[in-house]
Amino acid sequence: MPHLTTTGTQLSATGAERLGFGVPGYAHPLLAPVEWAELTRPGTPLHWVVLNVDDGPGARPDPHCLEAVGKLSNAGVRVLGHLDMAHGSRSFGDLVADAHHYLEWYRVAGFLLERCPTDRADLQEVRRTTATLEAVLDGGHLVLGHGSHPYPGYAEVADQLVSFSGPWTDYRWSQVAEWTADYPPERFVHFVHGVPRTHLEEATRIARWQGAGTIFFTDRTDGTGPGGQRGHIRPFETLPGYWDEIVSQIGRGVSE
Repeated sequence: MPHLTTTGTQLSATGAERLGFGVPGYAHPLLAPVEWAELTRPGTPLHWVVLNVDDGPGARPDPHCLEAVGKLSNAGVRVLGHLDMAHGSRSFGDLVADAHHYLEWYRVAGFLLERCPTDRADLQEVRRTTATLEAVLDGGHLVLGHGSHPYPGYAEVADQLVSFSGPWTDYRWSQVAEWTADYPPERFVHFVHGVPRTHLEEATRIARWQGAGTIFFTDRTDGTGPGGQRGHIRPFETLPGYWDEIVSQIGRGVSE
C-alpha cells in the first residue's frame, strides 16, 4: 500500500503530525447534535470520525447523516464508514456491499473495520478485504478495529490498527507489543473509556509512551450517558465530559 509510506515533509497517514483524535462513532445526529457540531470546531486536532448509521450504512440514505457528513466534509474532516467484520464471520460480499453503499450515499473517505480478527490464520482474508476496499476507494484510509495487539502482519494491510479498545482500569496497566516499535505512532489507535478527569494527563502520557498517534478518551462507561443517565448507550457514542479540556491539552501537546 504505497500511501502508507511518508517521505520528506508529506503528511502522515492520519493527516496530522501529532497526537490527535479518532472518533469511533457518535450516536445518530438526532440523538447527539452537540457531539456532531463539536467536530467542526476550528482547531480541534481531529484525524477522522466514524459514521455508523445503523450498525453499518443502513437500508437507505439517511438525510440527517447526509447533512452531518456534508458539514464535516466541508470543514475538511475525514469521515470513515463503519464496517463490522464480526471477528471474521461477516462474508466478504456483505462487507463490500456495505462499503459501496457508504461510498454511494455518503462519499466516505475510508473505513473502520470494527471487530477485525487478530490471528495469523485470518490475515489472508483480511488482506483480501482491505485490498478490495482500497481499490473501491481509489486509495482512502483504512483502520482495522482489532481492539488489542494483532499478529504483526496486519500492520502491512491497513493505514492504522486499533491496538487498544477498552476501559481505563485495563489501559493504565497495559503493555505494548514489542513489534510495534518498528512502526511510527501514526499507525496505532487507542480507544479508552472510563478515564477519570484526574487521570486524563496520565492516560495521554501512556498513549505517547506506547506509541499511539490517534486516541479517543472518555469518562463515559458502558451504559452511562451525560449526567450519569443509564440506558443503551455505548461509551464512545457521546461527548466526553471533559471535551474542552482534552482538546486544549492535545492541541498544545503534553511534555514527554
